[in-house]
Amino acid sequence: MSACSLNANITENLNDKVQSSNFANGKFYNDKRTPGFEWGKTWKILKRYITEPQVNTEPSAVIPVTPMLTEDLLSTEQDSVWRLGHSSMLLKISNEFVLLDPMFSERASPFSMMGPKRFHQPPISIHQLPHIKAVVISHNHYDHLDEASIQQLADRVDQFIVPLGNGADLISWGIHPEKIKELDWWQQTEISDITITATPSQHFSGRGLGDGNKTLWASYVINSPQTKIFFTGDSGYFNGFKEIGKRFGPFDLTLIETGAYDKMWSDVHMQPKESLQTHLDVKGKKMLPVHNGTFNLAFHEWTDPFDQISQLAQEKDVDLLTPKMGDRVTIHDKNQTLAWWQPLKN
Repeated sequence: MSACSLNANITENLNDKVQSSNFANGKFYNDKRTPGFEWGKTWKILKRYITEPQVNTEPSAVIPVTPMLTEDLLSTEQDSVWRLGHSSMLLKISNEFVLLDPMFSERASPFSMMGPKRFHQPPISIHQLPHIKAVVISHNHYDHLDEASIQQLADRVDQFIVPLGNGADLISWGIHPEKIKELDWWQQTEISDITITATPSQHFSGRGLGDGNKTLWASYVINSPQTKIFFTGDSGYFNGFKEIGKRFGPFDLTLIETGAYDKMWSDVHMQPKESLQTHLDVKGKKMLPVHNGTFNLAFHEWTDPFDQISQLAQEKDVDLLTPKMGDRVTIHDKNQTLAWWQPLKN
């Protein structure tokens, strides 16, 4: 059967095969019903982008990036993580590499010549990456599920782990169906001695005008015998984080969405104070804020997520990590990271 036929079959049979309690009438829903991006709201947001002055939403100086070398990655023995940009993270745990939301393209957009453009280049190219045991995707928005990156990774990855319904896109892009594992919330899969569990988040999905919420979104618990990591993906703040902490916490490291927030979409993206509360809810030991520093996706200053979360972490005595893109963070050691964005403030 061709990839196109498989893709069509997955789409046509979605209502029949999905048993998720969050799926009804061809769409997925949050536990708490959240306002959608209907035309009226979308127009108001677009009008703001056209008329509202954007001040310091992009850096005026070069963002520092630490180049990553393949040999250094392979020789690393301690469980570690590296920020690649935005929410893209490279993890090495139990001597296996796991890649979260790989986004290596120049723009977070369906268009090559327009849309949010990167502030910096990735600290490593895809062809320089070591073999990846698993790619984990949180949801299908362009800044998290990047077609070009997935296609380039196709032969370098053993398994693609995605929320329900997202396999169809990967198949249409050339990924073999046997390499794809779809998960509902609270379902898990094992890769070597690493257990990856899809957990709830409060968000939405869609890549075009007619596919809103046709695929699921998720956060993830990534657990090995030595290390436990929580990754929010994109989410508004909700009580589900307490449940995740109750079931799986404490976590050695949390990767928490902290950026691209606004009052107009507060149900689906957290303010920094909510990001910190999420870290506390899931019982995290160290917090690394993501979803910032790479694209302009909101109206706040590009340094605001770093400034706010740093102040809040200090007040709550939270062990906060703010590495430069490409810097290695060893999960079980004490790490010292600097406020690298401060000299770049306009």
